[in-house]
Amino acid sequence: MAQENSLPQSRLPRLPLPPQIMGSEIGSFAYNTVAHRLPDIAQRVIDDNKFPLSIKPLQNIKSRAGETPTPQEFLEMSIVENLQTLIQELPYGKVRLLKDIEAPDIAAWNNYLEPYVGNNWLDIPWYFAEAYFYRRILEATNYFIPGEWQGFDPFESQKRLGLLTSSQSIQALSTLVNRWVCSAPETHRGNLIKLLYISLWGNRADLSLWRAESGDRSSLDIEREKAYVLADCTDAIANQISRFKDARIDFIVDNAGFELFGDLCLVDFLLATNAAKKIYLHLKAHPTFVSDAMIKDIHQTIEFLAKDSDAQVQLLASRWRWYIESDRLRLCENLFWTSPLAFWEMPDALRQQLSKSNLIFIKGDANYRRLLGDRHWPFTTPFEDIVTYFGAPMIALRTLKAELASGLQLEQIETLNREDPQWLTNGRWGVIQFANS
Repeated sequence: MAQENSLPQSRLPRLPLPPQIMGSEIGSFAYNTVAHRLPDIAQRVIDDNKFPLSIKPLQNIKSRAGETPTPQEFLEMSIVENLQTLIQELPYGKVRLLKDIEAPDIAAWNNYLEPYVGNNWLDIPWYFAEAYFYRRILEATNYFIPGEWQGFDPFESQKRLGLLTSSQSIQALSTLVNRWVCSAPETHRGNLIKLLYISLWGNRADLSLWRAESGDRSSLDIEREKAYVLADCTDAIANQISRFKDARIDFIVDNAGFELFGDLCLVDFLLATNAAKKIYLHLKAHPTFVSDAMIKDIHQTIEFLAKDSDAQVQLLASRWRWYIESDRLRLCENLFWTSPLAFWEMPDALRQQLSKSNLIFIKGDANYRRLLGDRHWPFTTPFEDIVTYFGAPMIALRTLKAELASGLQLEQIETLNREDPQWLTNGRWGVIQFANS
């Protein structure tokens, strides 16, 4: 794992780093995640997919005569058994190195894991434990192993159901966006701010917290929801974007489903109004955190919309497809986005790419946690004082689903603790924060 104390000071927050959030903090959301939520998610992977209960007895594996089966053959014995073993490990089993040696990230991951091998899952940093869990899901399902299940997204059905349950909201928003992209320039500022709120609250549809079939969580009354934005920099953001002409804008994307749809509506508006000449979407290289978006999820979303019966939805789909084909919308992936590292540990090559951006949108709770290193910052710590290392103007759009925060007022915190004790984790509250570095 990268050693933070070996990084140049310019690559770290300017403030001293507080302790990392640990799963071992009894009674915390972090503890509940490792001890209860992660086993439930692994069981859901079994329930949602048609993995064979067992493939064949060990003695019947076609191996070279008289030789022990290879590690690959062991891995292919039973996906369900692999997942059940993972469930049984949580939370007191021992952390181990990964076994899927064909995987492109195996060397990096085993380097990250080296300091924690032999610890139980609660005694390692919380974000690390979650990222490791989702990487173990891929190992268990033979994601990187040549064969029937290679490249199979174990969360595919949940992602698709997340779109299906939002169909009415998708149709309503498509009509609005098609109108907004053709509207007079004097309306652009107001419409942009509406799309910022839509992009923020789309993050409520995170499937690692709520199952897709729990209903349409995408409907939104913007004016009413403003009361739930604890830090709101939309005016400053609108001012910044109003000065753009043919800028480069980057999005570090979070979830597929309705959240991705809302993000793409914002992308569409920025491209159609020529605030951006080109937009780069940074997506996950493989499945993780249940609903996190990959390049294939962009294409599948567009295909889904193109088949909708509503002409307004079809129009959006055709325009988004054209943006990709004309290279105004570029889809990118990097294994850093699925690593357990803080954003200040970003590889130099990726950091240099992002430094070319005029503005970077960072979506969602997990990305926000990585921005802050998933640490116990005082909630009143100014957001911009933590992210000084980032190197480009940046917007964070996050609904709160973890026990960390920044940039809040003491009075807010006292009121929230009194009136909504679960405010840090229930997804009702959000922030739209801007650091113009």
